[in-house]
This record gives sequence, structure tokens and C-alpha cells, in this order.
Amino acid sequence: QINFPVIRQYVDYLVNEQDVKSVFVNGTTGEGLSLSIQERKQLAEEWMSQGKDKLDHVIVHVGALSLLESQELARHAAAIGAGGIAAMAPFFFKPTNKDELVAFLQKVASEAPDVPFYYYHIPPLTGVKIRVEELLDGIKERIPTFQGVKFSDTDLLDLAQCIHKNETQQLEFLYGVDEQLLGALAVGADGAVGSTYNYLGRQTNLMLEAFAKPDLALARKYQFLTGEFLNFVIRLGFGVAQTKAVMTLVSGIPMGPPRLPLVGASMEFTVKAKAKLDSIVWPDGD
Repeated sequence: QINFPVIRQYVDYLVNEQDVKSVFVNGTTGEGLSLSIQERKQLAEEWMSQGKDKLDHVIVHVGALSLLESQELARHAAAIGAGGIAAMAPFFFKPTNKDELVAFLQKVASEAPDVPFYYYHIPPLTGVKIRVEELLDGIKERIPTFQGVKFSDTDLLDLAQCIHKNETQQLEFLYGVDEQLLGALAVGADGAVGSTYNYLGRQTNLMLEAFAKPDLALARKYQFLTGEFLNFVIRLGFGVAQTKAVMTLVSGIPMGPPRLPLVGASMEFTVKAKAKLDSIVWPDGD
């Protein structure tokens, strides 16, 4: 069951300890697709309530296999004042081309006509591999609220072409593969949405500052160390359940177990991951 009371503590931790002031609710790490529609609404409401006057942006993921459910979630997100909504492609009966995907997204976005809309591109999980560069061609005409893409794929060529071709449209490209963020920044990504920012948000912000200066040598140090940790835990088996275990360790906030079919992280993983994270010496001396 969802532990709603812990979200106040979670918001304060992100803002005060990690300098993270924007959140993406009901996404992959939050197991949004494993929750009921009612649970997703309650969770979005709680983040909006606890984040009031503390968070800058709350984007609510409203994607679902059912178009009607996705539309219901979009209307709800608009009603509670979400700063943006996002939807991934449906992944059982999949869209097979750009037109089918845009038609689905348009039907979702139109239910929240005053809310910025993002496409959540995550082909490793959806299996929908329609290139975003192709998807964006003419999309603003079909979806006037289209604001950008949460780009969770390793194809930096596709990302770079998106940014290059859409510089005049002021779209936002938020990158979702944490270990490659610096490469995405180099080709023009505007920001990032990822799981490690729950517990490495402060270090990632320092990397962003270094990149902006630009101090690429320092930015690379941060990216390499994030990669060193992720490379280590990926070999142990790293997913949503393990992310919850690491976040619990670092923050002290009980993140709880995942929902089946995912199973909780083993004690062996938790001990090894903590030892690895503790061994990393960040450039800021932490």
C-alpha cells in the first residue's frame, strides 16, 4: 500500500538535502503503471499538496494502456493544478507509426487543454521505437500544448536531431538516462528526469553548474563517478526495487518494497551498494 504520510518528509528531503525542486510523479521509479487509477490520483494530489510553495514544477505522468484511463488522469492532473502532464506510448497494443502515436497522445493532451504536455519516450520499457525526430515533425499543429520530451533512451543521435531541428520552437528536452546526462547536455538537453537524482541530486546539480561555466573537466568527474556507481550496481542487478533500497539508505526515509511482479532488493545488494556509494569521493569533498 502507498505510504502517503511519508511524502511530506520526501519533499523536504529533496528540496533541503538534494536541492531538487521539480518532480515527475507516477513515472517508472514511482511504479505508476503498477498502481490503480485511484492510487495514481491520490499520489498526484499528495505531491501537489505537500509540494505547495516548496516545489517549482510538478509533472504528473498520466500514460496508461487504456486511452480512457489516461484521459481521466489528464483531467485530474489539470484539476489539481499540475504544472505539466506526460504520457508514454501504450505498450501492449502498440502504435506502429508516428501517426498512430500522435493520435493517441493528442486524445490525452486535449483533456488538459491548458497544461503543458510532454511525450515520455522510453523504448527500453514500452518497446515503441518510433524515433522522436520523426514524431516531432508537425506535432505542435496536432497538440498545441506540446511542450517537449522526457527522453529516456541512449540514442543521442535522435536527441541531437530533435534539438537541432526544433531550436526555434522552444521545446524542452529532459534527459532520462542518468549515466549519459553529460553527453545529452553537450547536444543541448535542457534538464533531466531520473532516479539517481533522488539521492545524488546535489552532486548532479554541481555537475550542471560545472557544465554551464564551462568547466568540462569538473563536469566529467561528476559524470564518471555517477557512472562508476551505476556500473557497479547494474552488474549486481539494478532496477526500481534496488533504487528504493538505495534511497532508503541515503535519505533515511522508508521507501518500502516494490509491488509485484517486482521483488525487494536483497540484503546482499543493499550492503554492497552502500559500501560502494560510501567509497566514492566527490569533487566537493563529500
